[in-house]
Amino acid sequence: MRGKLGLVIGLGVGYVLGTRAGRERYEQIKDKAEEVWELPVVQKQVAKAKDLAKSSALAVPRAAWNGAIKVVKAATTPGTPGQRLDAALDETGDAAGDVKKAADEQKKAAR
Repeated sequence: MRGKLGLVIGLGVGYVLGTRAGRERYEQIKDKAEEVWELPVVQKQVAKAKDLAKSSALAVPRAAWNGAIKVVKAATTPGTPGQRLDAALDETGDAAGDVKKAADEQKKAAR
């Protein structure tokens, strides 16, 4: 999807910048591009992209932060040093899994 969109945008930009038809043709192309941009279907996709960016942009850092908090809490729980270490290691594994899951979801959503 992103590749096709990039190709279309690249072709459009290349044509606009490379055209020798003059200012009048440039204005026609620009007006048509603005009309397309303002179409409800296009704006709907723009809104979806913005929502995706807002929701998933912080998913990985948030998962990493929450995991770090869990590890610290586990390391400071009552018990022997060995028990605290085991608890912290368990939480580290869980936190790594959460970060990987968030990264995979973000990667999947970006496609």
